[in-house]
Amino acid sequence: MAPALLSAFAMGSSQVNAFLAAAPMATGSVASAAAVAPVVPLAAAATGAAADAASVPDLGLLQACWQAGVLGIVQGLTEFLPISSSAHLKVVPVMFRWGDPGVAFTAVIQLGSIAAVLAYFREDLRQVGRGIARAVRHGQWSDPSARLGVAMALGTLPIVIGGLAIKRWIPDYDNSPLRSMTSIAIVSIVMALLLALAELVGARRRTFETLRPRDGVLVGLAQALALVPGVSRSGSTLTASLFDGWERAAAARFSFLLGIPAITLAGLVELKGALDGGGRYGAIPMLVGVVAAALVSWLAIAWLLSYLQRHGTWLFVGYRLLFGAVILLWFQGA
Repeated sequence: MAPALLSAFAMGSSQVNAFLAAAPMATGSVASAAAVAPVVPLAAAATGAAADAASVPDLGLLQACWQAGVLGIVQGLTEFLPISSSAHLKVVPVMFRWGDPGVAFTAVIQLGSIAAVLAYFREDLRQVGRGIARAVRHGQWSDPSARLGVAMALGTLPIVIGGLAIKRWIPDYDNSPLRSMTSIAIVSIVMALLLALAELVGARRRTFETLRPRDGVLVGLAQALALVPGVSRSGSTLTASLFDGWERAAAARFSFLLGIPAITLAGLVELKGALDGGGRYGAIPMLVGVVAAALVSWLAIAWLLSYLQRHGTWLFVGYRLLFGAVILLWFQGA
C-alpha cells in the first residue's frame, strides 16, 4: 500500500482528483504502484540528469512543500527498513521529473528519522548514558550499557571517515556514477542476495548480553557501505549482524541505535548548505519533509521490530530484488 500512496502524493496537486477517482488502486501490491500515477522512463530521466535538474521550473511554496512532504514519507518508510532510503529518494524524484533533490536535502530530512529513533529508544539511550558514566567513574566497562555505548562509538567511526573522504575527494558526489540508476539497481540486487545468504546461514542466537566492542567495528564497517546509494544502512548492518549470529530483532535494534550518531552527524553537516541554497527546497518545505519523515519513521521502527520477532527477512529480499530488476529493465527498455 505504501508505494501506491507515495505515487498518489507524487502526482502533484493538479492530479489529486484523478487519483481520488482511482483510490481503490491504493490497496494493490508493490508491483502495481507504477499504475497509480504516470511516470517517465527512468532511462530518459537518468540520461539527462543534469539537464533535467536545470530544466525543472522554480517551485511555488505549496508545490515545494508537497514534494518535500512526499520525500519525507519516502524517507520515513525506507530509512529503517532494509531497502535503502537514499536509493528511493533518488529514484522517486527522477521517476516524476522533480529533479534529484541532492545529498544535502536527503541528509537534512534524515533529521526527522533521527528524531523518531531518539524518541523511540529514549530509555535505551538513558541506560547507555548511565552505563558510560558508571564506567568512567568506577571502571565498570563490563556493564552491558557501557559496552553498547562503546560499540556505538566505534561503529560510527568508519562511516564518519568515509563521509569525510567523500567530501574531500569527490566534491561532485551528487552526480557521481555511484548515484546512477544502473548502480542503484545493481547494488540493490547484490545486497538482496547477501541478506538472503545471511538469513540462510546465520545462527540467530546472539543478543545484547553478548555484545562486544568488535561488534561495533564489524557492523560499523557494514554501515559505512551505505554511503553508496542502494546499499541501505539498515540493510547492511542487519546483514552483517545476521552473518555474525545475531537474533533478527536484536540485530535490528542494534542497527537503529548504531545509526543515531551517523544519521545525526550527516544531517547537521549538510543542514547549513541546504538552507543556504544547496538544494531545490527552502527552509519551510524542508521542515515539512522533516516532520513527515519523523512521523513515518516512528511507525516503521515499531512495525519492523514487531515483524522481525515473528518473521524472517525474505519480504525485504524479495522487494529489493524486484526493485533492482524493475529499474534495470526499465532503464534498458527505454
